[in-house]
Amino acid sequence: MRLSIIATLILVVGAGLVFFASCSNEGKVKKASQQGMEKHEMPADWKFTLPKGEPAQGREVFVQLECYKCHEVKGETFPRVAEGQKGVGPELSRMASLHPVEYFAESVIDPNRVIYPGDKEKGYLGEDGKSKMPDYNELLTVKQVVDLATYIASLKEAKHTGH
Repeated sequence: MRLSIIATLILVVGAGLVFFASCSNEGKVKKASQQGMEKHEMPADWKFTLPKGEPAQGREVFVQLECYKCHEVKGETFPRVAEGQKGVGPELSRMASLHPVEYFAESVIDPNRVIYPGDKEKGYLGEDGKSKMPDYNELLTVKQVVDLATYIASLKEAKHTGH
């Protein structure tokens, strides 16, 4: 009986030592995995930029998603939209010269990221204060987002010459 008590005590002490030893190794593993990370610091002037996109393929995405139902693009021809099917969104050719391509990509991915004063009055927002424009995160590939954003960024406002 006395032998079984000693054996149990040895097992409990041994298990405790193993537990504490594994806890102290956890810190060592963490420190070891962070070694050398100072060599991979992010440069102070780093900025995310999109790869070069294809405007023609972006226009195809614009048509496939039926973006033209909500967004007019002056100088472009798209399928006719019945009056009852028209949505409300900003005219895009005026915006092309105002923003970098990344802005348009973000607008497709997260249309609620930038909400301007007056968007509610223009009809761009729902009753919940969020953009009526859906996000396309689960529908588009990264390449499609890049191409679509490149297409929008390539648009230039039609020049009007009058006499």
